[in-house]
Amino acid sequence: MVAYQKTLRNSISCTGVGLHGGYLINMKLIPAPVNTGIVFKRVDVADEISEIPARFDAVSDLIMCTTVENEAGVKVATIEHLMAAFSGCGIDNAIVELDAPEVPVMDGSSAPFVFLIECADTIEQGDARRYIKILKEVEVSEGGAKAVLAPADNISVSFEIDFENPRIGKQNCSFNLRNGTFKNEICRARTFGFLSDFEKLKEMGLAKGGSLDNAIVLSGPDILNEEGLRYDDEFVRHKALDAVGDLYLAGAPIVGQFYGFRSGHALNNKLLQALFANSDAWCYTTEAPVRIGNVGGAHWPAQQAAAPITA
Repeated sequence: MVAYQKTLRNSISCTGVGLHGGYLINMKLIPAPVNTGIVFKRVDVADEISEIPARFDAVSDLIMCTTVENEAGVKVATIEHLMAAFSGCGIDNAIVELDAPEVPVMDGSSAPFVFLIECADTIEQGDARRYIKILKEVEVSEGGAKAVLAPADNISVSFEIDFENPRIGKQNCSFNLRNGTFKNEICRARTFGFLSDFEKLKEMGLAKGGSLDNAIVLSGPDILNEEGLRYDDEFVRHKALDAVGDLYLAGAPIVGQFYGFRSGHALNNKLLQALFANSDAWCYTTEAPVRIGNVGGAHWPAQQAAAPITA
């Protein structure tokens, strides 16, 4: 079965705060021709140096977020939640115009971006969609964390976390990314952090825009957000969301199983580098994944059922 590339039917704009810079950002999502990919465009710099491809080999900084940069040194940070929304909504080609070096954080999840994409609507294009098929298992590890890509005939993501904080503790999740799974099960999960860390980050000039409106904030075992959690395992679901966004920097959807154990942006990027450094581990294909089977295997935990928590 062949699927076709998709872009936005219409342009759509929004305004939001930058998580790290704290300034107000204007963003516009624009349709793009086939084979464009996702491209960020800074409208506050000279046109000839304004474009930055959303690719793993353009990543320049992975501290607290994923940042891409072009050869002229023009950057866009905190792209992972928007990239996850593009991946989850099946958008292959789009231009993202920004008047600042950061994507607005919105509510700390991908849900507002999914809403924007749905409001803009999507349209199929004339060329077949290209996938990256995993042929051999690739694994990277660092400091007790691990990230793996393994062959499969579906697109899936599994994640495990293990925090000393008793409110988080050990959590795991596994999702087959088909039939609206990203929108229904993952996209609303928000980024999270600890009050003491936020204070340190602000001293470093980061997280200036961080607040209870765009992150889950914990003080010890206590969640400071009045509305509580959206899922009882929202923490690990957000890590899965981050991985979906980071992996979309491969430049195409990855047909295979991803597993992360305490992995973050840096290790996710290292995994893509290892994958593309091994030409025997992957190939391009236009055959769309069709199986909706269970996620499983030696590395992959069973999916946990987790009902949303209402405020």
